[in-house]
Amino acid sequence: MSASIEDYSYEKKLSEKSGSEIVHTQSVDDNITFHDDDSIPERRQIGLFSAVFIIFNRIIGTGVFATPSSILTLSGSVGLSLFMWVIGAIIAAAGMQVYIVWGSAVPKNGGEKNYLEYLFRKPKFLITSIFSANALLLAWAAGNSLVFGEYILLAANVEPTRWTLRLVGFACITFSVLLHGTALKWGLRLQNVLGIFKILVLVFIIITGFVALGGHMKIEKPDNFTNAFEGTTASASSFCLSLYNVIWSYIGFSNVNYALAEVKNPKRVVRIAGPLAIGVVTVLYLLANIAYFAGATKEEITSSGRLVAALLFKNVYGEKAQRALSVFVALSALGNVLSVSFSQGRVNQELGREGILPFSKVWGSNKPFNAPLAGLALHWVICLIVIFALPPGDAYNFVLNVISYPLSVINAAISFGLIYLAFRPYPDWPLSSIPSLIAAFFFGAVNVFLFIVPLLRPPPIAEPYKSLPYWTHAVAGWAVFGIGALYYLVWAKIVPAIGGYKLIRVEQTGKDGLKRHVFTTIQKPKSA
Repeated sequence: MSASIEDYSYEKKLSEKSGSEIVHTQSVDDNITFHDDDSIPERRQIGLFSAVFIIFNRIIGTGVFATPSSILTLSGSVGLSLFMWVIGAIIAAAGMQVYIVWGSAVPKNGGEKNYLEYLFRKPKFLITSIFSANALLLAWAAGNSLVFGEYILLAANVEPTRWTLRLVGFACITFSVLLHGTALKWGLRLQNVLGIFKILVLVFIIITGFVALGGHMKIEKPDNFTNAFEGTTASASSFCLSLYNVIWSYIGFSNVNYALAEVKNPKRVVRIAGPLAIGVVTVLYLLANIAYFAGATKEEITSSGRLVAALLFKNVYGEKAQRALSVFVALSALGNVLSVSFSQGRVNQELGREGILPFSKVWGSNKPFNAPLAGLALHWVICLIVIFALPPGDAYNFVLNVISYPLSVINAAISFGLIYLAFRPYPDWPLSSIPSLIAAFFFGAVNVFLFIVPLLRPPPIAEPYKSLPYWTHAVAGWAVFGIGALYYLVWAKIVPAIGGYKLIRVEQTGKDGLKRHVFTTIQKPKSA
């Protein structure tokens, strides 16, 4: 069905507004199509090297430093723990293939938002509302802010208490938001420097592992590799939670998909950058975990919490080295917080620019420092709620699980969506290869497992929290989707009916040179 006469009349008025950002508008109210836009080539500034680094900087956060203890506890053995990282790499590779197909077919900024809108076209605007709630309400940067606090306090030789940990986490996320919101260039420079630094820290840990394997330690050399699978836990719940921890450490392999409109030759770059980044990260992760097991006993690792990397340095080099490494890992955590808040601030800004959120002009603004300060502040508020409202011992695991859970639902949807499109494609959909369909089925099935199993009661050893019920993150994940659906009913149905207007979506090109789908309203014609 084509757009109404009133729609076109309204769009003409939009295009005639003086001083407006609008260069061109086109109705996309009923038909959603995406085309590769090369009309503004100067916007494509990201090459292959930068694309790989964008993925590196997002993947390598604190997961590889903070989660090995939980993974060992849940898996029960060194052998299964290492195998979990291999399984995580295979899942990430399959997921990367799914995102390669989507990124090649829909080479636009926005990632999953575009893919879900392409798949779920009716009811109009429902999937946009649900995804927006997921993007807006999850505290992506809170977990690593808390890890920053733990390692900084360890380096300062201060016992982390309930409030000291929260206050240092608060300082971390606040610094990130203020830096990106008021001094954009300096924020990017620090982010890039810390991105390189994270890789160097991992290499240093791996070298330390080889030192430990050679027996040069302050303690008796552990014997973790003789009976590597001794103590293995056989439980679907523990396996699922282990996967959550591993997948958390690989989250970010799709990071370049959020900026494909700014990538040179995006279809080629997305096919090379993702697999290359995952391959290098997998090798680094496996070698780092071998280093941990070479330098500490199973009992030490499982009791170390999120300080396993510091434990390795203590056993090999002594107390002073432990504190020095704690500073390094804290800086790595800060780098990830900078990367995540940078991205989420722009997600919130784009939601504001599209007119999806209340007070959209505020969240979509670049004032007063030519940076998305308001969008960053919105994510800052969500992170503070998690940091201060949840028990400190459970906060990190809750953030990890509550982000991973809805992401599993979304990944399952876009994976099986590829299979659906292979048999019932839209006119502009390219042909899918057999390997990509196999990867989509595998990735989709894994993610279905990941969002069903947490609803089942785990055995005592696999309890994910100390104070919270085991189902907390699953309920929270579905609640976020429910809030999005409720917002859709109010924003797209009830309020327009009361106000006597129609919600439509038009395509606009802003001063930044990028096209976006913008929601706006037209008054319904009065009946005679």
